[in-house]
Amino acid sequence: MAIFLTGGTGYIGAHAAANLLTEHGASLNLLVRARDAREAEERLWQALQLHLDFKLFYEYLQTRIRIFRGDITSDQFGLSRDDYDRLVHTTDSIIHCAASLNRKSEKSCLNVNLRGTLEVIRLGMQVDHYHGLRRFSHVSTVAVAGKRQGEVVTEDNSIDWNRSDYDPYARTKKFCEHMIRQLLPDVPKTIFRPSIVLGDSRRAETTQFDMVRAFVFLAGLPVLPLRSRDRVDIVNVDFVADGIASLHLRESTQHDTYHLSSGRDAQTFKQLTASLAAAQDKRSPIYLSFLEKPFATGVNLLANRKNAIGHGAALMKVFMPYLTFNTVFDNTRVTSELGRKPVPFSQYSYPLLRFSRETNFIYPYQAWPAKVGGSAA
Repeated sequence: MAIFLTGGTGYIGAHAAANLLTEHGASLNLLVRARDAREAEERLWQALQLHLDFKLFYEYLQTRIRIFRGDITSDQFGLSRDDYDRLVHTTDSIIHCAASLNRKSEKSCLNVNLRGTLEVIRLGMQVDHYHGLRRFSHVSTVAVAGKRQGEVVTEDNSIDWNRSDYDPYARTKKFCEHMIRQLLPDVPKTIFRPSIVLGDSRRAETTQFDMVRAFVFLAGLPVLPLRSRDRVDIVNVDFVADGIASLHLRESTQHDTYHLSSGRDAQTFKQLTASLAAAQDKRSPIYLSFLEKPFATGVNLLANRKNAIGHGAALMKVFMPYLTFNTVFDNTRVTSELGRKPVPFSQYSYPLLRFSRETNFIYPYQAWPAKVGGSAA
């Protein structure tokens, strides 16, 4: 029996998979989109090499990982009847990490987030029917709280159906939570809502650069169109992955929804930029909050350019609402249950930015070793 994990080749999903394998000795059923078994293995190796050397990865591939080649948006994931039956009968619990983060594409968010989540729920219903589903865990987002300003939001006060959403991503994730609660009423559930997930506190290396690019773009400006005392809720991915893995594996949890966030310890822009400036022996930027609207207008104009500045501006256009709403998400539940807190971003932000700049925002992936032969999937 194994945990069925979606999104295992994604950023949070790969961290969760590595944590489950190395820290908890779990076995995993992984859904991987690929044309053939070898491509599936190579995609998984690319995702997990940040966490494992090839020898250990290959050992897990032989002993504790089953790969199911499929697409989350297809009926029964596009698997053959035999493979789908095998997935049902070897799955004891589900962690649903897969999602479209394309905040600009409503089509992508509808297809992957809503259609995909419904397909994972259908699997959960099948598993529960045949031998019982131990737990269904879903990785959502604090963005389900909708448009906010200057608030501290608890888990129970996040969902307000009359409140506007920032983008299709936030809107569809809110509906995903609703579907899970409605369609799996008797199954133990855990909803995880990460805030802005940025970097690993244990290492400078990362494979996810979009939010880093936006942050580097801001960090390089001598004048920032922000309020210096506004807080930004950034959380380290290793804390998020450990929270997901640890709570999913517990026989019971105290709550069914958790903010995986910095909570009331979220740092201000001034704290973050001061630590970066000190690390680089530079002056801290000047904050001129009255420039926020002109800056947003400029970002919108530059976002259409086909160059590095345009790319940075396009990312800022997407993430700006999440940086300026000065809202933090109470994390008392998860810190109490895990007995620890996230690492402040200021403690690991400079190594992350330095690595990203030195690699030109491209992770130096290792190829599949030539000496290793046929497929294990």
